Amino acid sequence: MRLRDLLLSGVARLGDAGVPSPEVDARELLLSALNLTPTALLTRAHEPVGADGQARYAALLDRRSAREPLQHILGEVEWGGVRLRSDPRALVPRPETEWLLHLLLPGLRQLERRALAAQRVLDVGTGTGALALGVKAACPGAAVTATDLSPGALALARENAGLNGLEVTWMQADLLTGVPGPFDLIVSNPPYLPDGDRTHADPEVQRDPELALYSGPDGLTLARRLAAQAPAALAAGGALWLELDPRNAATLADELRASGWEAQLHADLTGRERFVQARRGHV
Repeated sequence: MRLRDLLLSGVARLGDAGVPSPEVDARELLLSALNLTPTALLTRAHEPVGADGQARYAALLDRRSAREPLQHILGEVEWGGVRLRSDPRALVPRPETEWLLHLLLPGLRQLERRALAAQRVLDVGTGTGALALGVKAACPGAAVTATDLSPGALALARENAGLNGLEVTWMQADLLTGVPGPFDLIVSNPPYLPDGDRTHADPEVQRDPELALYSGPDGLTLARRLAAQAPAALAAGGALWLELDPRNAATLADELRASGWEAQLHADLTGRERFVQARRGHV
């Protein structure tokens, strides 16, 4: 079978299995199975593929058709300027969180240019280490600390730090409990889905750790706790950035304003208000 035809067969198979993005996933799996670059896929589209290559591709398609996350199958993904291993120990790194990194970096770089001392950054609930490592890669002078309640997630984050040759301080902690501050920036992608979503979550989401997904009746239990602890951990003028569900981000922003914060909402790439940027104001 020719390379192009093999790709088309993969797209059809994943589409029949209900995979949300069959074209993208079939292509990524084919590149992985045959160890090809995207350019080679284009220039060699009409070349035949041997039986071994077809078998490797079929095995990967089997796993994705069973709705195993693409990132778990590939094992590593490019994200926010770093390379991340992804497996069931932590939440799959998502494009929305990469956009959060994009939003907060300009302000952090500006502070870094002005400050005499290194900027102190804390990533709460780090998971794979994505945000912490993305910040460290973009701002090498920053002093980055990252926490997670899960020992497995922290182990994975440490592996990813080694993979990228980046130095981050890792701590097992329940939000900010026992974490020494102060910090110029606290960033978090906390669990933010309402408990009611458990009954209709996508099969891929069900492969993520529940600890990283659900947070009470409206999805804000952990975010509220973090916001309550944050003032004591922030340096003067410090900022808190949160990724939340578009269904509840505005609710938390309103609550923060009512309790003395200056809070601003930011949209994700689809235009939905997902991110909250907050600083302590005057009650």
